[in-house]
Amino acid sequence: MAPAEARWNPAQQVALVLLRTVIGWHFLYEGFFKLWAPAWSRAGAPLARWTAAGYLKAASGPFAGFFEGLADSRALPLIDTGIAIALFAVGLSLMLGLFSRAGSWGALLLLGLFYLAAIPTTGVPQPGAEGAYLIVSKTLVEAAAVLVLLSFGTGRIAGLDLLWHRPAREAASSEGNP
Repeated sequence: MAPAEARWNPAQQVALVLLRTVIGWHFLYEGFFKLWAPAWSRAGAPLARWTAAGYLKAASGPFAGFFEGLADSRALPLIDTGIAIALFAVGLSLMLGLFSRAGSWGALLLLGLFYLAAIPTTGVPQPGAEGAYLIVSKTLVEAAAVLVLLSFGTGRIAGLDLLWHRPAREAASSEGNP
């Protein structure tokens, strides 16, 4: 039996790999910026190191107390570094198509946490936010797109995951042929 990806037409394959690549870029750049690029104020002077404290303190919804507590905890520097590294690793995974299933699961975990920290419930524009959201935000839309990546296994279409999938597929097909 032919692998599932062989049944997808080239346009579908390109669309899926493009989706994986742009989501990967989003994660990679967010992680890169938080790890290595300095934050700059409007006046052009460098700001203090990036921290998730502001995001965590602004948490809303049923888990707000938990996230606000994290912002005030002694573990905040570890949380800041962990988020930045996770964003960078997930982005690299998705961009390269390397361990893309694990990268997709990592993306879903991060997006789930980000969504739970800021569930949009007002339905009106908020200061500093672009647009007005009610339940469905860009974070939730990106999580749905990552579910598509996960369900289609885009690493088997294009990317470094092919290095692992192709030899296994060739070994399985040669066993069936005398």
